[in-house]
Amino acid sequence: MKRAGLVLVATALVGLGAGVAGSTAAPTPELMGDLAVKVAPAVEVPAGNKLVAKFYAKGVQTYTCASGAWKSLEPAATLADRLGRAVALHSRGPIWVSTVDGSAVEAAPVDGARNEVPGAVPELLLKAKSTRGAGTFAGVSYVQRLATKGGVAPAAACTTEGAQTSVPYEALYTFSAPAL
Repeated sequence: MKRAGLVLVATALVGLGAGVAGSTAAPTPELMGDLAVKVAPAVEVPAGNKLVAKFYAKGVQTYTCASGAWKSLEPAATLADRLGRAVALHSRGPIWVSTVDGSAVEAAPVDGARNEVPGAVPELLLKAKSTRGAGTFAGVSYVQRLATKGGVAPAAACTTEGAQTSVPYEALYTFSAPAL
């Protein structure tokens, strides 16, 4: 699937006010409010950075069938603020784009910076590769994926090469920038 197609799908989700399977874009109650998330040492943001944004994501992790196994293809999620308002989209790259100001950050996982979560995609620490625009994601240096729920590839082998399946997931994403 081309990136433009994914952005259109994610944009449609925001436009419809939907997250996964017709649910609202707002995060589940467990992710709302001042969530005191315990951060595993493996995914801690390095010293010298400060938190600049925290958003709750609801979407899907999409997998494709390759050689009889499900392989990760891409995420598609809507990020919401504490009030449940859609403020950003997350897609392949991985990249996060603000729907408020157009700023964006593309990041890559930091080697070894993951925390396995039973029944969910792992928590991750990602380092920014690039940013664009002035606004929410300007100057972001690190992204954390925390408090993950769901999104795990099906356990059963796949039989149709190139088939795709999307699995609902939720997460808390934090964005940090260098402290001045």
